[in-house]
Amino acid sequence: MPSNYRSFRKSVPWLILFLETVFIILFYFLFPHYNDFITNISYTDFQDVNIMVIFGFGFFLAFLKRYSFSSTGFNLLIIVLGVQCSILMEGLLFPKETKERDPKIITMAAVSMTAVAISSGAVLGKTNPLQLIVMTVVEIIIFHVSRWINKQFLQIQDNISMKHVHLFGAYFGLAVSSRFSEPSPRSEKNASTPKSYLLSMLGTLFLWVFWPSFNSVLADRDKTKAIYNTYFALAVSAVTAFTLSVLTTKDGKFRMTHVHSAALAGGVTVCYTAESIDYPWIAMILGLLASVITILGSFCLQRCLNPALKIHDASGVHFTFGLPGLLGAVAQVVLSVIKKWTISPSLGYMVMIYISDFCLTISVALITGFITGLILNFKLLKIIPVSQYFEDQFYWEFPHLAVGF
Repeated sequence: MPSNYRSFRKSVPWLILFLETVFIILFYFLFPHYNDFITNISYTDFQDVNIMVIFGFGFFLAFLKRYSFSSTGFNLLIIVLGVQCSILMEGLLFPKETKERDPKIITMAAVSMTAVAISSGAVLGKTNPLQLIVMTVVEIIIFHVSRWINKQFLQIQDNISMKHVHLFGAYFGLAVSSRFSEPSPRSEKNASTPKSYLLSMLGTLFLWVFWPSFNSVLADRDKTKAIYNTYFALAVSAVTAFTLSVLTTKDGKFRMTHVHSAALAGGVTVCYTAESIDYPWIAMILGLLASVITILGSFCLQRCLNPALKIHDASGVHFTFGLPGLLGAVAQVVLSVIKKWTISPSLGYMVMIYISDFCLTISVALITGFITGLILNFKLLKIIPVSQYFEDQFYWEFPHLAVGF
């Protein structure tokens, strides 16, 4: 390894060992034994969500030609650490609910890690493993504190507050990204190859296939309806992505970047309303709008908003998860008003609660993400220079390579 490459031997292993020691001690006190009905866990639900966050997001972020090792490897590291932290936070903040839904707690912990996976996409290639571990622990703690605030002060149900994973992850990641130096536009490493984008599309396909399971896990009443509505929304968003891709390119060809991001937009948007939509055409309209806002948003944000705010959104989490998630939150309010227009005497109060809910989530994500970004830039965490962004060889061994790539 070249001398200008820093060693993490004295930091990363010891931080991981310290965290694992703390986790084991806390598990000893918070979860001394399994409940008698622990064998009733639906492993299928957990398996689907687990494949999504580890395999799906791992390959979804592997589009950079010199950062595929780190995209998949570090994703696994932060997920397995974060799930443990998430379970502990559930036990600390929601002790009564944790005992009541003991069989489901590990699945809910995996769902909450979606926020961290999304945030890591915003800072992809710019953070070292030490910074990623710190960001994971801080974010998952703040995410659960945000859920606790929503429950204590706004009386929001747990399953509804958990659906904010996309919004929280996107805006937390964007706020963190704003504190990092922007890479040079002439950098060759901040690019993709056909092979790397094929790997990334593999992750998109896995996320697409398992997204109905993800949304139905969050369903409190009608899982079957959630599965159908999610599939319809995903199908329409994928079809719309192909359509808009041809219409918006100069040569009239399909662009993989459009399908890569917009194909998932329908599943993100319909997350809030998957179990409450009674007609499939409503889910299909949401899928269409989600795909449109993703593709059009990619043009507007990358050319106007991101440069003005000095945000480098490495994998486009804002228009892939943030805007569709915001659309879904607004759709939840609109559909609730339509459904309860004549039967709810406190309709205005309900609308204000829903709006306050997702506005509070976004505000907490932005404020804490900004602070976390400042913390991650402390010299103690071995910040890497801009010249070493998007570089696998900075962290991984490549025995067959003498110098460089």
